[in-house]
Amino acid sequence: MNQPELTHPALFINRELSLLEFNRRVLAQAQDERLPLLERLRFLCIASSNLDEFFEIRVAGLKQQAAFGASQRGPDGLSPAEQLQRISETAHTLVAEQYRVLNEELLPRLDRHGIRLLAPGQWNTRQRHWLKRYFHRELAPILSPIALDPAHPFPQPINKNLAFIVDIEGEDAFGRELSKAIVQAPRALPRLVELPESSAQASYELVLLSSIIEAFIDELFPGMSTLGCYQFRVTRNSDLFVDEEEADDLLRALQGELPSRRYGDAVRLELADDCPDDLAAFLAVQCRVAAGEVYRCDGPVNLVRLAALPDLVDRPELKFPPFAPSVPARIGDAGNMFEVIRRGDLLLHHPFQSFAPFLDFLRQAAVDPDVMAIRQTLYRTGTDSSVVDALTRAAANGKEVLVVIELRARFDEEANIGLANHLQKAGAQVVYGVVGHKTHAKMSMVIRREGRNLKRYVHLGTGNYHTGTTRLYTDYGLFTCNHTIALDVQRLFQQLTSLGRNTNLRTVLQAPFTLHRWVLDSIEQEIRAAREGRPARITAKMNALIEPQIIAALYRASGAGVEIDLVVRGVCALRPGLAGVSDRIRVRSIVGRFLEHTRVFIFENRDPGVYLSSADWMGRNFFSRVETCFPVLDDALARRIRAEIALYLADNAQAWELQPDGSYRQVSVSEDRRQSAQETLLADLAGGR
Repeated sequence: MNQPELTHPALFINRELSLLEFNRRVLAQAQDERLPLLERLRFLCIASSNLDEFFEIRVAGLKQQAAFGASQRGPDGLSPAEQLQRISETAHTLVAEQYRVLNEELLPRLDRHGIRLLAPGQWNTRQRHWLKRYFHRELAPILSPIALDPAHPFPQPINKNLAFIVDIEGEDAFGRELSKAIVQAPRALPRLVELPESSAQASYELVLLSSIIEAFIDELFPGMSTLGCYQFRVTRNSDLFVDEEEADDLLRALQGELPSRRYGDAVRLELADDCPDDLAAFLAVQCRVAAGEVYRCDGPVNLVRLAALPDLVDRPELKFPPFAPSVPARIGDAGNMFEVIRRGDLLLHHPFQSFAPFLDFLRQAAVDPDVMAIRQTLYRTGTDSSVVDALTRAAANGKEVLVVIELRARFDEEANIGLANHLQKAGAQVVYGVVGHKTHAKMSMVIRREGRNLKRYVHLGTGNYHTGTTRLYTDYGLFTCNHTIALDVQRLFQQLTSLGRNTNLRTVLQAPFTLHRWVLDSIEQEIRAAREGRPARITAKMNALIEPQIIAALYRASGAGVEIDLVVRGVCALRPGLAGVSDRIRVRSIVGRFLEHTRVFIFENRDPGVYLSSADWMGRNFFSRVETCFPVLDDALARRIRAEIALYLADNAQAWELQPDGSYRQVSVSEDRRQSAQETLLADLAGGR
């Protein structure tokens, strides 16, 4: 029997189309009637935000490749031009579905609950008068209409900023005949305006900024006639280009590049559904987008702005019930984190368990007279960061504080530059990682003098040191003072600062040096076990799986008899369930209240067999980032992780199963048999569901 060619394009799902499929699963949450209504609206906004970033980065990159005539095809065999065509078809369908869900499902249900988003035709006389006063008081003074003529060319709108094209006629004060004008809404303006109780007819009545501007646009053009006003928004290429080999100072180079993000090449034009074809064509020409890059919107052109609505509405019954992340009893009994870690390794699963123990770890280190030094990586941490506050205090107290900040964390570049400057002023040493490789590893180390010795305490995680996302993302964090692991972490920090070679790490795997080879070797070890008739199984959970060599190895493992269960939240290029290729591979995606972000790799014939990682199985993680993958050496913690992963494999409430053709089928069972991994973990680990 001929063996299948495991690198054939037919065996790979296109990365970009797989990402759009993930967005389809997120959008499905907005349609799920089992979820609280305002949370459904949040999911709609998340789907819209995801699509924004998809165009800014993924589509923008493909457009550049197509423009330069690139003919290189990915593992799936599609050229950049072919991918753009397929993306356009799928994305137009998704956008149409977003607005259908908003208009036919969410807005009518919100209305029935006394939450109304009022269009101009629904305003009563009192509301119209109040909104007109609001327009003149808050909007008119800062709006800058630009009539288009040879002296006033088309102003290129800022990336993703709300703008309006106005159809006008008549002469201006200088006797010029004008036909078009552009009005851009400043970003500082709120996109949702709540009507006062004195004029409201329901519990909550709100008006979109776009509706207010459209209703009173004629006030900006005295003496002229406005024939129409139509909202639009341009999405631009937002990927920053910095030649790191040529840049003498990466921070300064990035600072110089950041403003260009606002005015990159246009990749998408969104505009009001009722905009006349001639104006739409005019905008497309001015923005330099093709017809297939124009998206008609039956509602606000930026659905992300509706994410503010749940926060304006005090209706807890329409939101997820609150919960209190738990703190392990060991911590509550001791209080001192160094004492807790000395008793044994400690594992936290966020958001079900609190992030506070890590903050306590840093805060205690900052004031402990026996602590000599702190080492910390920061990829994303937020502008108002308790982590940075603790590091700043430690530096002020004379600790040796070294922080590796990844300045190139996409869309957090500006925030990270600010954090770097703040920490340097406080006396911390700040470095920016390695040229050509993003530092994506999540590591923290405290060096403490205990008697005659220096003892290292380490925290390793699968997610960022961001106090906000620890309430929204699932991630593991491991505390340990295991000598071998801690020594490996020290060597990794030394490598990031001195750039010396580390060839003798004993337990921690590192990208770009050892991780990829280790994963391939681990798969081969399972293959050998299966061929010898021994039990062989691979269970892995990650955010994305697209690296071709890993996928081909998994296909070989399936063919050899290895049972493979993969939980892949987002992009997956592997096709499961193909006869003779991937019969024994099952892939599922969990989309629920929290964003699944843990990376767990379990190989039955490895010892130890359970690993946590900062890396997904993607080329960029294996070859162009600094990543860590570390073993869980404590048997009880390893058993716990296995049990928690088993919950995800048994989930039949929020799970989607990947089909051979690249589509996903939602798992469906009767309500009495419903099992949700996230809900179970909330009940077991946190104070509430």
